[in-house]
Amino acid sequence: MRRKPRIPPAPLPQRDGVDPVRVKLPPEGPWRTVRDHLVERLAPGPEVIDAMLRAGRIVGADGTPVAPDTPYEPSAFVWFHRDLPAEVPVPFSLDVVHRDEHIVVVDKPHFLATMPRGSHVTQTALARLRVELGIPTLGAAHRLDRLTAGLLLFTVRPAERGAYQTLFRDRLVHKEYEAVAAHDPGVPLPRTVRSHIEKDLGVIAAYEVADAEPNSESLIELVEHRAGLGRYRLTPHTGRTHQLRVHMNALGLPILGDPVYPVVTGPVPPDDFRRPLQLLSRVLEFTDPVTGAAHRFVSGRTLEAWSAYETWRTGPDTCDPRDQ
Repeated sequence: MRRKPRIPPAPLPQRDGVDPVRVKLPPEGPWRTVRDHLVERLAPGPEVIDAMLRAGRIVGADGTPVAPDTPYEPSAFVWFHRDLPAEVPVPFSLDVVHRDEHIVVVDKPHFLATMPRGSHVTQTALARLRVELGIPTLGAAHRLDRLTAGLLLFTVRPAERGAYQTLFRDRLVHKEYEAVAAHDPGVPLPRTVRSHIEKDLGVIAAYEVADAEPNSESLIELVEHRAGLGRYRLTPHTGRTHQLRVHMNALGLPILGDPVYPVVTGPVPPDDFRRPLQLLSRVLEFTDPVTGAAHRFVSGRTLEAWSAYETWRTGPDTCDPRDQ
């Protein structure tokens, strides 16, 4: 059995909590120089690549800058920091619920992505925590959508990350969510919803496939209701993309503030913090795979449409970060 080749440690430090980009050169190819391959492979184009090479911003495994005429080396690695996009700061707190030598659990606000992706890079929970806590090795064990608030688990030691990720993969984490939606007395609850959910690459909305074998399951419970609104407890038993939002919509109870279900009106602009999606990851419960400790964490956040509906509906210019 062939071993995977060892990846050298990054020779560049993180910047604003973001790792440098790593590029592995193919084992064979027609390129005469490293520069030739990077120009062909990377999107910015030859002018940008040439400027980065002249500035010494692209380095090899030993940290030495790659020169414009450095010969192509099969299977070598190079690193660089990409130019970060201009981002609107997410003006809400990222609260630490638990921290020990193995894990960090935080209570994420709405509008903050879990980890760098696309146009959300430094304004992500991972990048902000690495800087705020001074833990450059921090990694996400799972993720929440940018529009969903609540509990997120991060790992401190890279060697242990797989053990915690396996908990989520094997459905060994008990998760409970809270949502606010319309109350319809004609919808009998509690109810277990099962369906087959698919999501096509590049399409924002997931969808249910009729008569297909179910691949998703959620328990939907009504906790309380008043003035035409319901507060719901949602317990997913699987982890399909947008599962809870799809299942609530299928019941005729779309979650308040949802820009996708039942009608796609998103994506939400990065500077629009009004009327957040009323979905909250309330509970995370699991047995720690490293220490054996039994953990149960509960979010301290509130969903604004339940606590102050008119304030949520009218979209105030400012609001209490604890309600986000």
